[in-house]
Amino acid sequence: MPSKRHATSSRRRGATRRHRYAARRVDGTRFDRWLDRLVTLAVITALLVGGSALIVSLML
Repeated sequence: MPSKRHATSSRRRGATRRHRYAARRVDGTRFDRWLDRLVTLAVITALLVGGSALIVSLML
């Protein structure tokens, strides 16, 4: 005969419940996306400037 504990645990399968405060995280992820784009743009700009400075210094 199965215990009650086992019977209730078998019903609780699937995804975990989401809390209401999880919707607030969306704003944080939007900020993170913009920050990632800004960092990517800064790195690309630095690589272009550094590469062009290297080419100019090798030519002179």
